[in-house]
Amino acid sequence: MDLSGLYETLSALPKGDLSVWQSFFLKFYQAWFANGRWQQYFKGLASTIEVTVIALAIGVVLGVIVAMVRTAYAQRRPGTHNPVLAVVDFIFKIYVTVIRGTPMMVQLLIMGFVIFSSSRNTTFVGALTLGINSGAYVSEIIRGGLMSLDPGQAEAGRSLGLGYIQTMWHIVIPQAFKTILPSLGNEFIVLLKDTSLISVIGGKEIVYFAKAIVNRTYEPMFPYIITAVMYLILVMAFSYLQSLLERRLRASDRR
Repeated sequence: MDLSGLYETLSALPKGDLSVWQSFFLKFYQAWFANGRWQQYFKGLASTIEVTVIALAIGVVLGVIVAMVRTAYAQRRPGTHNPVLAVVDFIFKIYVTVIRGTPMMVQLLIMGFVIFSSSRNTTFVGALTLGINSGAYVSEIIRGGLMSLDPGQAEAGRSLGLGYIQTMWHIVIPQAFKTILPSLGNEFIVLLKDTSLISVIGGKEIVYFAKAIVNRTYEPMFPYIITAVMYLILVMAFSYLQSLLERRLRASDRR
């Protein structure tokens, strides 16, 4: 007897006559196999990965820009004053303070139901919000790495005729990257898991489809367990890639 036949046979029996394992099988079949529901999970998985990539790109770009500006302002030469840099640094400081000081859920609600209330692309709104949120944390991680390096590194680059951006790109950032990689990897893992929150504004990812299945089957256990397992696999895969990169960087240092 195939799985569908077994499901139909057990479904016809009174619930009181089912064993624990038979009841588990019915619930799992409803959550995964019935009506091809497994396809919805993988549709949510694809959307989750897409949201993560978009948010990651936004967060890295924002983080690098904010970190470089704030580091440049903090490491300016004594007696010099750049009013434009001071204003931009002040704006970025407010951005970091506000984003890090308010819950992600509240930021999503404001973006989804206030700022972009007329938008139908709630998934992209969620990705944008995650990216803006991640940018604040990434900027502090990168800024900490840049500030931890010996200022003589930047001065050496400038003595060779390199501009600020060239010095940062070719000399400072490559050295800081090895230091901040573990923290940066942890932030990206948090970002991946935070994609589950965008369902509160209607964003379509794994949790969104799991909720839809729960609403049809009235059995929440297996849809949410399947969702948790999918996120766990994603996090483990990302952690493995991070460890590979860290080992490669350590190997390059020994050479």
